[in-house]
Amino acid sequence: MNIIVLKFTRMTLVSDRNVMVDYRPDDARFPVCKNRTPQVVYRYARDYTAASMSVNHPDNRHEAAKPGTVPIAWKPSAAIINQSNIGRLMREQGCPDYPSLYRWSCERQEDFWRVMLDKLQLRFAIPPMRILGRPYRPQAPEWLQGSIYNITESCFNAPPDRIALICGTEDSDEIRRLTYGELERLVHRIASGLTERFWPGDRIGIYMPLIPEAIAIYLGIIRAGMAAVSIADSFSPEELQSRLRIAGARCLITVDSYRYGGKDLRIYEKVCTAQLTEVFVVNPRHLEWGHHDFADLLGDEHFEPVRSGPETITNILFSSGTTREPKAIPWTQVTPIKAAADGWLHHDIHETDVVTWTTGMGWMMAPWLIYASLMNRAAFAIYSGSPATAAYARFIESSGVTILGTIPSLVRSWRVGATMEGHLDKVRLFSSTGEPSNAEDYLYLMSLAGGRAPIIEYCGGTEIGGGYLTGSITLPAAPGMFNTPTLGTRLAILDADGQPVAVGGAGEVFIIPPALGMSETLLNRDHAEEYFAETPLLDGVPLRRHGDGYQLIADKNSGLTFYRSIGRTDDAMNIGGIKVSAVEIEETIKEHPAITDCAAVAIQPEGGGPERLVIYFTGAAQMEKPLLLAELRQIIAMRLNPLFRIHDIVPIETLPRTASNKLMRRKLRGIG
Repeated sequence: MNIIVLKFTRMTLVSDRNVMVDYRPDDARFPVCKNRTPQVVYRYARDYTAASMSVNHPDNRHEAAKPGTVPIAWKPSAAIINQSNIGRLMREQGCPDYPSLYRWSCERQEDFWRVMLDKLQLRFAIPPMRILGRPYRPQAPEWLQGSIYNITESCFNAPPDRIALICGTEDSDEIRRLTYGELERLVHRIASGLTERFWPGDRIGIYMPLIPEAIAIYLGIIRAGMAAVSIADSFSPEELQSRLRIAGARCLITVDSYRYGGKDLRIYEKVCTAQLTEVFVVNPRHLEWGHHDFADLLGDEHFEPVRSGPETITNILFSSGTTREPKAIPWTQVTPIKAAADGWLHHDIHETDVVTWTTGMGWMMAPWLIYASLMNRAAFAIYSGSPATAAYARFIESSGVTILGTIPSLVRSWRVGATMEGHLDKVRLFSSTGEPSNAEDYLYLMSLAGGRAPIIEYCGGTEIGGGYLTGSITLPAAPGMFNTPTLGTRLAILDADGQPVAVGGAGEVFIIPPALGMSETLLNRDHAEEYFAETPLLDGVPLRRHGDGYQLIADKNSGLTFYRSIGRTDDAMNIGGIKVSAVEIEETIKEHPAITDCAAVAIQPEGGGPERLVIYFTGAAQMEKPLLLAELRQIIAMRLNPLFRIHDIVPIETLPRTASNKLMRRKLRGIG
């Protein structure tokens, strides 16, 4: 079978202004001009959204609505392209445009990654003999063959007196700043203390919010040659126990409590419920027998990093697959290079930037944020508390954030509450990941920054260490759509018969190996079975499955192909920006005595945006629907995660199944 690999055609940008397509800033139709009222923004955002739902929309008031075009919301000026990291790379490599650079990055991968190692100033004790090892193994390539290093050393190439970390909390407007030197000294003290109690290779759990201590603990664990086990503090004691068991963690480091959404979240109480033995607590109010104050862990400020090969596991994260037990995904010393490179390339992180992301310590965007910021010698901002509040908006403004990453459901909250209005003057770039975007919400967000800041849509996964589809500050942007595969990554989008999808069609995305940063093992699954079993072949090599579906949309004006998400193609779903298994939710729902059988389905609302969790069920004939919905929400919140909120429940006579008894979840969409 012949597979069409996604490629760019040559494209020329003719705009010299960072504005909407052909609009002038004083144009009454201009939907993202800063001096327009929200009502005007909403009106034209709705026009944009209607056009974005169909490339053949008949409304000809916008250039974007013409047949064969995509509703472009932002174009880069020549100055923006020239000043960008990618623009500089294009000049250095003699590439006349972005499509040429993309082709070079894929056709000459080893040269591309050699250049990126130089850009990131990676520090080796022993440099690699080869970028890509020989013999080549498609499902488990050996990157940076023969090298010895500790990846955290490359996080501290900036001058020691430069600001590395800007920290805020919900209960105070006071801002704490740490320099690179101060942060590294704390990292050394943690690493020194850990080596007095544990051995290189041991696994240490982190169950706490994104606070300064969490950043230093994460880096200190890795500097000591150990592996950090990242667990979101929103998970229940049962889920905490399960993840520590799967990872084989020797101890847990946590926090007593913190303020979130006006409430005290008592994290240590959940830890005590989980009945763990070896625990260190940051700022404890009390300690259970055998538990320790985190301050007692701290050692000497001078520490020699433990260096090892690129395959060394540095971090274990969890991502729900298609079964009840979460996948344990190891990050190695190679994975952070992918995160930092994506930051430099596609998020255009410069040393003068302040980067932030609305994430938690247990999710992949936390280590992504750490590496993408520090390895690019920038500052990053973290906030302990709810990002849906006015206090968070003030923090974004006062900390000088220039690159703001978030998730679509939070943007909707900001819009409803007008939370961010007047606080985004310094933002030059937005980024979005975790769930499908709503174009109307994102045009509103762009309007708050005066229309000058594009939104970089970014899709990847924990097992990738970054993204495979993204946006670029050097290309036209359309909210809710991606405009390029990440540099160095080749993709194929195939239909249900394994045939290449034509422009206008939709199918499942596959990654063409090799791609630096992708996982090569799982702790509790067969990696080959999970990602390569029964996938199509390219030159005799299996393609890598990721489970996402996309529609291809051509824009004849720019020559670009855009990609719109159509959701998951497997039994996983994205709820609240978190990937979760449908089976995991269904098994938990079935614990309710009134439920006989059920199916969990993620449904995207009309007009796009974050998926909503709907439960189709049999049984519960005598129970009022509002009461059942409330009880099921409580079960999910207590047993799994309060972020997995059920949008609706739909009674059904029988659930559709195949002859082999497999649930046919796709048939349920649209019922009820």
